[in-house]
Amino acid sequence: MRIRATVAAVSGALALSALAVPAAQAGDQAVPNLDKPTAAEVFGTGAKAPRMSSRAVDTAPVISKVVVNGGKDIVVGTTAAKKITVSVTASHPSGIADGYVDLWHGTDVETDVDGWVMPNEDAATCTNSSATTATCKMTITILPGYDLYKNALAGTWKVTAGALSGDETQIAWNDYQSTARVQRLSKVTVNAAPEPVKKGKTITVTGKLSRANWETGTYKGYATQAVKLQFRKKTSSTYTTVKTIKSSSTGALKTTVKASVDGYWRYSFAGTSTTPTVTAAGDFVDVK
Repeated sequence: MRIRATVAAVSGALALSALAVPAAQAGDQAVPNLDKPTAAEVFGTGAKAPRMSSRAVDTAPVISKVVVNGGKDIVVGTTAAKKITVSVTASHPSGIADGYVDLWHGTDVETDVDGWVMPNEDAATCTNSSATTATCKMTITILPGYDLYKNALAGTWKVTAGALSGDETQIAWNDYQSTARVQRLSKVTVNAAPEPVKKGKTITVTGKLSRANWETGTYKGYATQAVKLQFRKKTSSTYTTVKTIKSSSTGALKTTVKASVDGYWRYSFAGTSTTPTVTAAGDFVDVK
């Protein structure tokens, strides 16, 4: 019998209890379960289960592809759970019976794991592309304030991938199969004033750049970041960058420009390794 269902049940119970705690108390929650399972524990068979696929015997399945969240960064806000799809493609002469993917954060799977998220399902849904090859899909739900219990978890996570042969005698397993990026959801606002304004007069453009704080369940200003002020004429569909400014220590944005023609002003942030790109909707200014 596999233990995956048992682990999932325990983790699920903890996750539900975490959801019952107000967001403001997220930083006070207990650290989630970080007892990452081995290949044998996941598949629960008598198959040979090397800790790393590179150590597998010649007859072990061959993992050819792993996809996490469709290849996109995993962006998580302050309260909503983030559900993603993961898949592993593998082959073996006897076919593929099951697959497994999880994500973990740390430097060493044996001694330093400070973040881990596991699949929701007890077993993957595998689709055969041939008699020997299959793609196995699962889903993972990530909870801010619980799985992501500290902001330092933003950035690169490692991806574990496993596959069980069709005859259930061999396992491929690699805790360092690939990487995925988990980011703190960002927001940016803009307000151009006064409106309307006389041609040649000064327009003040204010706003704020902020991002999810998983420890408090709120959005906090993102300090000293380069943000572009962009403009498009009323008659155009293309924005051009007018200048680049830096957010203040509280994430505030403020600069001035001269009014010339009717158009839309916006702030655009290119993003960082821990925070995704974000662009405000244009704020229209009527120039008289």
